[in-house]
Amino acid sequence: MTIETSVFTFKISNTFEEWLKFFDSKETNEFHDSKGIKAIYRGKSITDPQEVIVIHQAKEGIVKHVFSDPEIIKNIESSGHIYSTTKISSWTNS
Repeated sequence: MTIETSVFTFKISNTFEEWLKFFDSKETNEFHDSKGIKAIYRGKSITDPQEVIVIHQAKEGIVKHVFSDPEIIKNIESSGHIYSTTKISSWTNS
């Protein structure tokens, strides 16, 4: 089983603190758990507080598959995440 690390960078339309309320919520944690996704890190840019980074780990292909679902994207956008600005890179150590 290959573990993939996915790095997301994106813009938000609200404050980082408002976005965090969504990302750190019980519902988001349960969603991640149900998909086998581990949130490793989330933070904001020092130079642009509207730019966010999130790092996830999961079995290879899971994160890309989950976060391409239109219904999930709609839910993500409700957090203030501007999905059209999202850049995703994937990494593995194997």
